[in-house]
Amino acid sequence: MTRIASPTPGATPAGTSAKTDREKLAETARQFEAIFVRQMLAAARKTDFGSDLFGSEALGTFREMQDDRFAEITAQTGSLGLATQIEAQLARLLPPTAGTAKAGG
Repeated sequence: MTRIASPTPGATPAGTSAKTDREKLAETARQFEAIFVRQMLAAARKTDFGSDLFGSEALGTFREMQDDRFAEITAQTGSLGLATQIEAQLARLLPPTAGTAKAGG
């Protein structure tokens, strides 16, 4: 079973968010990168190169947890750069902020 999103450390409770749209976009892009890496690792783990001599359900659970953590770290550090590219592409669709809006009419 694959989780869609994991709780992020330091996240503010619902209704008390003071994040800008750009910060929300950056966080969402990082979360998407983590999901993508998790999916990639899960697909790689499904390959079968013969019998698994030391395989067990516990080892499978450990590897899943290990892959989840690796995906989170990869997304947080920006190692792949996928989140940065997604953010750059989608930032163009954000409405202008108050500081960049034209004054007067």
